[in-house]
Amino acid sequence: MNTLIIYAHPNPRSFNHAILETVDEALRTRGHEVRIRDLYALGFQPVLGEADLAPAEGEGPPPDVQQEQRALSWADALVFIYPLWWFDRPAILKGLFDRVFTNGFAFRHTPAGYEGLLRPRKALVIVTTGGREVDFLRMGTREQIVTPTTDGTLAFCGITEITDKVLFGIPMAGAEQRQAMLEEIWALAGGL
Repeated sequence: MNTLIIYAHPNPRSFNHAILETVDEALRTRGHEVRIRDLYALGFQPVLGEADLAPAEGEGPPPDVQQEQRALSWADALVFIYPLWWFDRPAILKGLFDRVFTNGFAFRHTPAGYEGLLRPRKALVIVTTGGREVDFLRMGTREQIVTPTTDGTLAFCGITEITDKVLFGIPMAGAEQRQAMLEEIWALAGGL
């Protein structure tokens, strides 16, 4: 299976990077062909601009958007790895969705409503948080962690087989807890 990992964390020494390495190794061990799009390392420009909304006639989207759309088109499965910042995705990932998951590529409007165009792909969404799960539950915000990506973007674009995993309290987790998290991630990646 062709699997595209979209990674959004600026620190190559972060626990998110350890997750990236674990997912990559788990997938390759199981025979997947894997490509990684490290948005920070690529210097992906996340700000939606006029050229994105109204490309010159006959030109299509800007070249960087076309490159990311080709990467998505290649993939049978998508893996997203990112931290939760202010109850949302990092701006660079949100910008990827804004600029790349476009009308006519990822979805289209029809007389019957919208139609997702990225099916029949699978997706795995892995999110890390700085806060503890009990805090999110107390605030009633646990569902907000993944819903913008899983339902608001991926399902809208036609991806119906979506698995998500939230890893809570990363700054407070000890070495054993982090190792257990990575083992869980290894197993999840194997399910793609």
